[in-house]
Amino acid sequence: MKLLLLYLEIIDKTDGKGRVLPEMILICQNLRNNLQHPNEYICGVTLRFLCRLSEVEIIEPLIPSIMSNLEHRHPYVRRNAILAVMSIYKLPQGEQLLVDAPETMEKFLSTEQDSSAKRNAFLMLFNCAQDRAINYLLIHVDKVSGWGEQLQMIVLELVRKVCRTNKAEKGKYIKIIISLLNAPSAAVVYDCAGTLVSLSSAPTAIRAAANTYCQLLLSQSDNNVKLIVLDRLNELKSFHRDIMFDMIMDVLRALSSPNLDIRRKTLDIVLELITPRNVNEVVLTLKKEVVKTQSGELEKNGEYRQMLIQAIHSCAIKFPEVASTVVHLLMDFLGDNNIASATDVIVFVREIIETSPKLRVSIITRLMDSFYQIRAARVCTCALWIIGEYCLSLSEVESGIATIKQCLGDLPFFSVSEDEEKKEGAESSKKVQQPTSMTVSSRRPAILADGTYATQSAASETAFSAPALVQGSLSLGNLRALLLTGDFFLGAIVACTLTKLILRLQEVQPSKIEANKASADALIIMISILQLGQSSVLPHPIENDSYDRIILCIRLLCNTGDAIRKIWLKSCHESFVKMLSDKQQRETEEIKAKSQVSHSQPDDLIDFYHLKSRKGMSQLELEDEIQDDLKRATGEFVKDSDDENKLNRIIQLSGFSDPVYAEAYVTVHHYDIVLDVTVVNRTKSTLQNLCLELATMGDLKLVERPQNYTLAPQSSKQIKANIKVSSTETGIIFGNIVYETSNVLERTVIVLNDIHIDIMDYISPAVCSDAAFRTMWAEFEWENKVAVNTTITDEREFLDHIIKSTHMKCLTAPSALEGESGFLAANLYARSVFGEDALVNVCIEKLTDSKLDGYIRIRSKTQGIALSLGDKITLRQKGGD
Repeated sequence: MKLLLLYLEIIDKTDGKGRVLPEMILICQNLRNNLQHPNEYICGVTLRFLCRLSEVEIIEPLIPSIMSNLEHRHPYVRRNAILAVMSIYKLPQGEQLLVDAPETMEKFLSTEQDSSAKRNAFLMLFNCAQDRAINYLLIHVDKVSGWGEQLQMIVLELVRKVCRTNKAEKGKYIKIIISLLNAPSAAVVYDCAGTLVSLSSAPTAIRAAANTYCQLLLSQSDNNVKLIVLDRLNELKSFHRDIMFDMIMDVLRALSSPNLDIRRKTLDIVLELITPRNVNEVVLTLKKEVVKTQSGELEKNGEYRQMLIQAIHSCAIKFPEVASTVVHLLMDFLGDNNIASATDVIVFVREIIETSPKLRVSIITRLMDSFYQIRAARVCTCALWIIGEYCLSLSEVESGIATIKQCLGDLPFFSVSEDEEKKEGAESSKKVQQPTSMTVSSRRPAILADGTYATQSAASETAFSAPALVQGSLSLGNLRALLLTGDFFLGAIVACTLTKLILRLQEVQPSKIEANKASADALIIMISILQLGQSSVLPHPIENDSYDRIILCIRLLCNTGDAIRKIWLKSCHESFVKMLSDKQQRETEEIKAKSQVSHSQPDDLIDFYHLKSRKGMSQLELEDEIQDDLKRATGEFVKDSDDENKLNRIIQLSGFSDPVYAEAYVTVHHYDIVLDVTVVNRTKSTLQNLCLELATMGDLKLVERPQNYTLAPQSSKQIKANIKVSSTETGIIFGNIVYETSNVLERTVIVLNDIHIDIMDYISPAVCSDAAFRTMWAEFEWENKVAVNTTITDEREFLDHIIKSTHMKCLTAPSALEGESGFLAANLYARSVFGEDALVNVCIEKLTDSKLDGYIRIRSKTQGIALSLGDKITLRQKGGD
């Protein structure tokens, strides 16, 4: 029976002139028999089939049987009978076929016990007789909380629709919404909170909605539900920040979820709600979470710890008074196995030691005590810089030098026998090589690389011995272990740190003998590093940059001038302070950009709510009036989009000479595209079965096919089409208009212009840290490399043009882009509405003929965004629109 009904649904039921086929009379009789069948399933599926019929000649004889099924013994049949009545009533002649359908549904509601059937009946009144639905709701307002979940959802939909059309009656409906906030169904509670926020901006309503979201956050176990609820809380934070300040601890409870995405989104929301009043509570909670990550029970504890450290860092920068409570706890993680986490800690320490001078001594002392625990080269380099920059007193400088010497271990880093030295000397002087072996029958001294002596003995003929690494103490030599892996950048940092400490020691040490002795020890260490880099014991020699840096340090210690001393001891620190101030200024500008700046027009009306009649108004309605007046006064009701942007979104689909003119207004939402197509019949004939046929290319999908229309001469019709978007890939919508006329038997087809969906509608500027950018750059596999080809001759102007054309955010500090060097390198970042990251690196050089040369490299996790963004840059980089 089900297959038969599917077949009847798809076959043509009318001839070419729109008349019902004669054989449909037999089908009509068969349908009547089905509606009277004793089996409830056959009755039900037949009623569902009638919902999809639009031929009045077939439906009219069946109406008595349909109405009789409203009293069927089985609720499945009654449910589908209501849906059939609703679909018939919506037909152009439906009100004539079922004159008393709304009244029948209202009586049905009062006697029906099945929740699904009541839901369908109320839905019928909602769609076909809204006044009766409102009347029924207001009569039974006290019983709404006891209705079924499905019926309550329809009630909320009715309330939203009524309140948008008649705002004056909003007060009595909001009471219904608040009563449903305590419903047992999570779906109803969630929908209630969203309805409350959309209809009211009163603090009481917003606070109730926020409380509801927080309760759902804790009670629901589904991670997807929690992420959706966090999105709603994030929206509340954007528009009602003052109310959300009090909810911050409730939001923080979501950190109990083991899912990293939930934790990350929770921390992002919380960090924007921190105030001096709640910062201590937040930091205390974050400290407890950091301690929990030491248990090692979960796999991703290291990544979660890194997020917590970054959050605490942000809190301490905004409110320096809390830095003292967290900095020593976080320094326990300098030796963390998670390198990213340890790196965040040392960067946090570097910033706090500058912004909180009172903590300098305790931080330096703790850093020296913990230095031997550090295992990552990146952390060591930053820690060494802190020691060299902030060890100011005599005891601190001496302690810093001693710590570095202790972590380097005993010198030399490798040993060479006397015979090997002779061999190397012979090779360097290009003399005849000595024999490959010699007889040694006694013990004799061997000179090591640092000039000390060691004893070598042999009793027989031995071959030349290769240089051997001296490992030193594993417990103390973390710097030594890293150097022996060939990390000579770290060696250069060690040399620079020792140079700064020696220069400062010469200022604070009264005894020149002690200062000279320390300087000599530092020179020996630097020379040992150079010898290690130039030896054959490591597979790769020292790189030129590190070699030049260490040589500079040696020359500086041998001959120090006042100008050079000032650069090393003062100018470096001033550059770091300037970097911090630039960073703080960028963050302040971003906060200002996020805040809504709105103004009211000079001729806007202002309502004085104090002069209004308050009779019969609840406290919630009074608060709502106040908030509306405030929004109107500050211009928040004014839309940002101007008429020019609206006109730019109108696309002409057909020509002016075509018999049917069509144009589309394209509205791009986050996950779908709405086409509002205006179709105009420019002929003097009636167009029958006019249909807009659409197809898509790319990750676009047509939600539903537009229906057929009949268009009178010189008349127009608005046709809407929804298209679902599933990724940030440039797509194309194409199609045609098909129609029939009474004069021509064949169908006429008008091919429409293509609609290109721009990737720029889906990406927006975003911010991420330099470390996160580098991590994503290394992980993302899709890269698109675009050669620079532009008529613009200024590097900064070209960069600004690329930023404007791609809707991206420049992560490179403005101070790093200053100057006239002829070179420019910058990182750009954006994020799509689907959570995809777009990374762009711009490297350009100004040639001698004033032309720009270089490459723009795009990386992303998916192929679509890399290709689409590359095409967009290729089209717009010449300076055109």
